[in-house]
Amino acid sequence: MRIRTLTLAAASGAALLAAGVLPAQANGSAGPASTQEGSVSAASLLAKVTSCQQISNGKYRTDEETSATVPVCGKNGAVFWKADMDVDCDGQRTAKCSESTDPWYQDDTAFHQSNGQPLRADSLPYVVVPSTSSIWNYSSAGIKGGGVVAVIYNNKVEYAVVGDTGPTQIIGEASYATAQALGIDPDPETGGTDSGVTYILFKNSKVSPIESHSAAVTLGDSLAKQFLANN
Repeated sequence: MRIRTLTLAAASGAALLAAGVLPAQANGSAGPASTQEGSVSAASLLAKVTSCQQISNGKYRTDEETSATVPVCGKNGAVFWKADMDVDCDGQRTAKCSESTDPWYQDDTAFHQSNGQPLRADSLPYVVVPSTSSIWNYSSAGIKGGGVVAVIYNNKVEYAVVGDTGPTQIIGEASYATAQALGIDPDPETGGTDSGVTYILFKNSKVSPIESHSAAVTLGDSLAKQFLANN
């Protein structure tokens, strides 16, 4: 988690994740398997979030210097927001995520693997939720650590987990692995994208173990189908 002090340049020409990526392992040591996960299309999910019933008490900024324009919206069985994506590299120290690659790096995440270690941002797709404040309390909305998130960008769906908490007034952040899987530049300092990302968080869901990306995809696909049926 971090507070950005500069606006990220919009990602352009980002290379799509190559097809032969290794499947995710339970220990979080391998990257996500594809950029279109599950059987529910991005278009089908986006069709259900065209309007917002605001459940947050206010709105969030996408970066430290921007104005507050992003509400948290409620749907049957889910909450969602539409924002940018800053890249979170916090958690286990790796070649891609450390003090040498990320000026905002922290060696911990709000939620931990089943063995007690922090999450690994460069291999596990996870999303950052704003820390509890007067604007919104994520836990009161049925969102918990390990909950499933459908992250949609450029007509692709990536399933992630709620893995970290961030600033109380800023929204729109996900792990290195999430960005990479969606074809967004995953560099924690200069990458990300300024807009166009939709985050759908399924209420009262939890992946076990949190570090199993395959479990997140299986549960996410099931919850996405329920979401379409109930909205």
